[in-house]
Amino acid sequence: MTKYKRIAQSREWVLEDGSVVKEKKSHTFIYALFVLAIVIFSLYIVQFDFEKVFKNFHNFWSMLGSMFPPNWEYLGAIKKPLLDTIKMSIVGSFLGSILAVPFAFLAANNIVKNKLINGVIRFIFTVLRTLPTLVTALIATYIWGLGTFAGTIAIFIFSFSYIGKQLFEQIETVDMGPFEAMEALGASKSKAVVATIFPQLMPMYISTTLFNFEGNVRYAAILGYVGAGGIGIILNENIGLRYYTNVGMILIVLFIAVTIIEQFSQFVRTKLS
Repeated sequence: MTKYKRIAQSREWVLEDGSVVKEKKSHTFIYALFVLAIVIFSLYIVQFDFEKVFKNFHNFWSMLGSMFPPNWEYLGAIKKPLLDTIKMSIVGSFLGSILAVPFAFLAANNIVKNKLINGVIRFIFTVLRTLPTLVTALIATYIWGLGTFAGTIAIFIFSFSYIGKQLFEQIETVDMGPFEAMEALGASKSKAVVATIFPQLMPMYISTTLFNFEGNVRYAAILGYVGAGGIGIILNENIGLRYYTNVGMILIVLFIAVTIIEQFSQFVRTKLS
């Protein structure tokens, strides 16, 4: 207890006029202990075994070693699933980012001053964002059947909720001065938004959309596990059949594709900043 008092004890400064100024007491030590207790309790609940992790870690290197050298002859079978994955990501990301714009403006309380509308749209974003893309894809396969359409729907839903959430928060931080000035001069609300709000949002919006697209390419790669099309289908098949040289080839191609997309996205965001 004495040690805690020493840690949490606030410092004092005596000013020239004799008054004493006290620093606010720090509760960092208590917070750190609380977080540590939560971590320990979580490890106990999930029965996390450090010994098992280190004991079986050599299996990872064994599997990785069996993937190389990769089966280069399998490259031809990867092209179509990879293109399906990229097409799913492009279409889902594009449609989701476009539809998110009007809903984001409805959710922003500095544009639409109606708490009910704000609350309903934000609730929709929250509900959709809590659904993992893999779960959404699984539900979509039951509704629309197996294939890339279900995967595209899953990516569209995630992109809509993610970009919508980011965008309405950005809208609420813009400078409203020019917008209010245009309205005062007689411009309609829609014209004022297009002329003053859009230019402020566009760099952040494009950057967020590109970042979302990068992530969607990676997410789309595993949607095949639930039958939603893309490269995940052949990845799942080859892992199940233990054709690890084929798996190595798939991972190399996927790594190259994701790296190229990320570099392009980074280049565009650099030009916008």
